Amino acid sequence: MSLASLPAPNTRRVAIHLKPAAERAVKQGHPWVFDQGITRKSHDGATGDLAVLYDHRNRFLGVGLYDAESPIRVKVLQSGQPADINTDWFAQTLREALALRDPLRNTDTTGYRLVNGESDSLPALIVDRYADTLVIKVYSLAWMPHLRSLLSALDEVYRAQRWVLRLARTVGAPHGLKDGMILKGSVPAGPVEFLENGLLFSADVQRGHKTGFFFDQRDNRALAGSLAAGRSVLDVFAYTGAFALYCAQGGATSVLGVDISEPALAIARQAFNTNVRAGRIVHTTFDTQAADAFRAMSLMIRQRRRYEMVIIDPPSFAKSEAEVPGALRAYTQLAELGLQLLADNGVFVMASCSSRVRTEQFFDTIDILVQRLRPDLEELHRTGHAVDHPATFPEAVYLKCWFGGRL
Repeated sequence: MSLASLPAPNTRRVAIHLKPAAERAVKQGHPWVFDQGITRKSHDGATGDLAVLYDHRNRFLGVGLYDAESPIRVKVLQSGQPADINTDWFAQTLREALALRDPLRNTDTTGYRLVNGESDSLPALIVDRYADTLVIKVYSLAWMPHLRSLLSALDEVYRAQRWVLRLARTVGAPHGLKDGMILKGSVPAGPVEFLENGLLFSADVQRGHKTGFFFDQRDNRALAGSLAAGRSVLDVFAYTGAFALYCAQGGATSVLGVDISEPALAIARQAFNTNVRAGRIVHTTFDTQAADAFRAMSLMIRQRRRYEMVIIDPPSFAKSEAEVPGALRAYTQLAELGLQLLADNGVFVMASCSSRVRTEQFFDTIDILVQRLRPDLEELHRTGHAVDHPATFPEAVYLKCWFGGRL
């Protein structure tokens, strides 16, 4: 490991007293303390110091990572009971996160999320498993003094052959660290392979988006695949083809994947061929089209094309509250296009990954459109987060997916 340049944790804690609203939030389990929620502090701490939180009666509330550069001034690690934040604490927290993922052990799955940030009591940190490779993504400089202890705990709890460090753009390259650097094991010769419900996938864990793959839609992909038998499928915003592969495995007659990124579609084609050779996919044709989703779907409507399953899984359209109205308009437009392309007795799948768009806003938007354009469709499922993507506070809730059709 190249972590010798990292600073040691500061033994001096920052004592912080909170305003009543911030007190209530911490007591209710919210993991963020904003700078406006602080009434006073013992001294000006440095990013990465441990902050001890107190209420107006000087009673202990919690302990967390102090971030002098962020409006989220304290990222809470533990509340309610005092704790020493050290290797042992990290190891116990990682064991609890791993236990939550126990249901995945019997699903022929070797790729999933081990740590989901705040919702696993490790704020601003993601750990994803890709078979024998772990990808650790850091979203705050506050982790720098504690990274060595965290990795020691990770090695104790979950043995892996390779560790890859990913750094968010806001973190930069501190203390000589680099995004994509190997902390343990060898440099991968290429994309790292893993299984998801028996399907073979691969990911560029050093340079790929996020940590290389989107694990959060695993359950929705499986559900779509279970509904795809004998159907022609249109997969919009297909990216590297995960929904498409599940549908092919489920017995779809054909799948068309549409995405604006030709390199992503090339990976999708490669994954499809890999699973065909492995005997996991049979009797399905797979085509791709590199195009803007809105334009491609509009052209298909003019061409009077129809599909027996339409899946629309767009990227997040709302990075801020101000962008929510535009996001809802985009979801509306996409759903209108998709419903016009849906054949009689078809299945329609629409997802949103924006936390800014509230769950009820999204589902109400889809319900209204279905009632207007395709009243013959019945709602089949409303889904949220998978077991490896827990969401323990409102801002963490982002994933929602609507399934409708006539079965």
